[in-house]
Amino acid sequence: MAYKCEFGNGQEVYIENQGVQTVVTLASGSPGQQQQASTGFQTGKWTLPPTLFRTATGVILRIESEQGQSFVQLQAGGISTMSGTPALGNAEVLSLQQVEIRQSQGMPPMEPMKPMEPMRPMEPMKPMEPMEPMKMGDMEMNMNPMQMRMGNMSMQMGSSSFATSGKRFCSQCGAAVTPSDRFCSNCGYQL
Repeated sequence: MAYKCEFGNGQEVYIENQGVQTVVTLASGSPGQQQQASTGFQTGKWTLPPTLFRTATGVILRIESEQGQSFVQLQAGGISTMSGTPALGNAEVLSLQQVEIRQSQGMPPMEPMKPMEPMRPMEPMKPMEPMEPMKMGDMEMNMNPMQMRMGNMSMQMGSSSFATSGKRFCSQCGAAVTPSDRFCSNCGYQL
């Protein structure tokens, strides 16, 4: 036996008696986003269908079984058993709908998914068109080969040194080096 009830606000509860255990699944969500919590309780075999009550603090489920009455609190935060009998005098009784067992596992039966179409291979990227050098004041930048000139300084991609009016500098620490130097005399970096 299994039952479900919709509370509104996208919340539903599914209640199922599996032998001596009652499984309660609380599902909530909106299109595209679904959350659910499921908990099982040792209640024994049901003697009457379950009853749901809406109270000021949430929803209370009453299970009547061979072991007596059990009460379960259902809130947005989760599902928990209650010790003792809650005051249900002013509570609203919610209607339960009997459903097939397979529907009580969390959600109604789903439509089979359509198989995904295979992905098409990506087309290779087209090579970049040669660009005109970009200029701004005394700064000029070329993309192929990657070069940048500003005033009397120039930098080229793949080069490990900066050049300023014929002088060379260590690319690690910036100290002046001569073309014949193999190591920087300041930091020891291999030039």
